[in-house]
Amino acid sequence: MKPITAFILLMMVMPTSNAQKLNKEFPYSIRLEQAAIDSFPALQSFSIATAQGKWLMIGGRTDGLHRKQPWATFDEAGQNKFIYVADPVNNKVWKTSLQNLPVSVIEQFQSTNMGFCQMDNRLVLTGGYGYSQSNDEHITFPYLTVIQVNEMINAIINDQPIADFITQVKDERMAITGGRLAHLKDTLILAGGQRFDGRYNPMGPDHGPGFTQVYSNEIRKFTLNFSDKMVAVKNYNAIRDSINLHRRDYNLVPQVFNKSELGFTMFSGVFKYNVDLPYTNFVDIASGSYVLNNDFEQKLNHYHSAVMPFYSKNTNAMTAVFFGGIAQYSPNKNGKVKSNTNVPFTKTISVIIRKEASVKEFSLPLEMPGYLGAAAEFVYNPGANMYLEGIIDADAFSNKEILVGYIVGGINSTDKNIFWINSGKESSASGEIIKVYIKSIR
Repeated sequence: MKPITAFILLMMVMPTSNAQKLNKEFPYSIRLEQAAIDSFPALQSFSIATAQGKWLMIGGRTDGLHRKQPWATFDEAGQNKFIYVADPVNNKVWKTSLQNLPVSVIEQFQSTNMGFCQMDNRLVLTGGYGYSQSNDEHITFPYLTVIQVNEMINAIINDQPIADFITQVKDERMAITGGRLAHLKDTLILAGGQRFDGRYNPMGPDHGPGFTQVYSNEIRKFTLNFSDKMVAVKNYNAIRDSINLHRRDYNLVPQVFNKSELGFTMFSGVFKYNVDLPYTNFVDIASGSYVLNNDFEQKLNHYHSAVMPFYSKNTNAMTAVFFGGIAQYSPNKNGKVKSNTNVPFTKTISVIIRKEASVKEFSLPLEMPGYLGAAAEFVYNPGANMYLEGIIDADAFSNKEILVGYIVGGINSTDKNIFWINSGKESSASGEIIKVYIKSIR
């Protein structure tokens, strides 16, 4: 194990007055510790649920950043063809093949960038992009699938059949990849993303084999009805905004609004209409609608990455810590940021703090131990105190360090800018597990 520590007492590149101000805003110490589990899979853009202190992992890819050549990108060889269960405490991994499941389930479970969220003992999956053998084409899958988490974990550990714990319905409205799925009580929210059918080609849809790409531009809301091992989508409605909701591959982060209301924020995402750059504003989702915030410009950590949100009721401060990933900007030695329109991988760990109407962003002196974090997930430690679902209680932090969670999987790149030279060797899916510890230094 390799400990990586940063005591956030000051920013070495900033004047003392700013460092003292920053210390008041973020009076915490974060430490990262690299860990390993024997036979742990290397996955990126996967789906995950937790139960019994174990992780259930489905979908995603086993290779790194997608290649630019249509014949090579998102190929069948890089699909994840197993379902994994991992026990991070007892250092164990189990897996089962998809081969005995229905074709529609197999193909969706081999896809990348599905929408997913856990509702108690149910893991809900939507869409996902990948090669469909039955269609002989790359498609975004038009399915919603529900998994009984505890039952599937137990079946995989005991090498038993799993089909009885999977329920699937075909619904074209669920054909989204690169969006994010969440829930507010019983209402599911499928926000942003796109429907992409055909082979990816960076030269555009009319080159090579061609493709169709349609952004959702929507926040889709619905509930689920279960009966006789069937699932149905009910109460569907969508909020459409082709300007402000035109984003994918972003971070949908749980938020506390008005000191007690749970909602979500769509941070950044890609791509703007007029230029291939990330959005720097954000969208709040709460109270059945959404609000655009153009008063703040997010400069760091733009693409989907591991994110740790926590809230302090004592100070009414909502904090999100973004770990690595991909970004247009990076901090430099004078405390400012510099732009790179190639939007490269980054080691930056940034913080966004919201308090009343104020929103502030800064980078930490702590960095990721490599170009990691993109397409990774943050998984909470079951022992962490939660304020609301998905949000850690910052008032429970003390001067004693605690393990709050893990950064799991994602892409591991050898350098910042690899896309145009990407032969498939410049990056890989990450089998890294990074423990995240935090303590208060008030």
